[in-house]
Amino acid sequence: MRLMKSVVVSAVALAALSGCALTTEHVQLQYAPQAVVAPLAGAGSISVSVQVVDQRQDKKIGSKKNGFGMEMAPILAADDVSGTVRQALERELRARGFQLADAAAVVSIAADLTRFYNDFKMGVFAGDAVADLNLSITVKSRQGQLLYSRHLAAQGVETNIQLATGNNARIALNRALENGMKSLFEDRNFIAALLAAA
Repeated sequence: MRLMKSVVVSAVALAALSGCALTTEHVQLQYAPQAVVAPLAGAGSISVSVQVVDQRQDKKIGSKKNGFGMEMAPILAADDVSGTVRQALERELRARGFQLADAAAVVSIAADLTRFYNDFKMGVFAGDAVADLNLSITVKSRQGQLLYSRHLAAQGVETNIQLATGNNARIALNRALENGMKSLFEDRNFIAALLAAA
């Protein structure tokens, strides 16, 4: 009798989880800016324009997986991903004292987003959400002179997860974006290129 009850409970739970795994999920990405950032000397006189182009072939940011590691329903961003990345760049620029502008900017940042995706790594008792961010970034003067160029790769991880769902993917993706911005703004050559525009 107990065995039959366990089988029924397991079947109901599996059906419920499968139902969730088959439903497309939209998640709200949020960027947490770096703490304790001081304005840079000379940054106040430099206006910067930021453009981010989404070059990803697949606009998904992940896929749910079942207990066997098989991909199920897609995970999509609730907002435009390129807009989220642009806002992250602009927040960090403002925090350092740079002015934001469009056509009249002294220096321009162009970023091509080539990957922003979470993959679930399934384990025996738990798994990990592992997100990757890839950006190609250039900085140019108003005259079109190339001041800086870099391919940026960053990763974010949420460990020991039990469910391969949108919420865990969101956490890992947010961390990937935060780690990417940290890496970029800690790059002295990037900051020097912006300041050189003065």
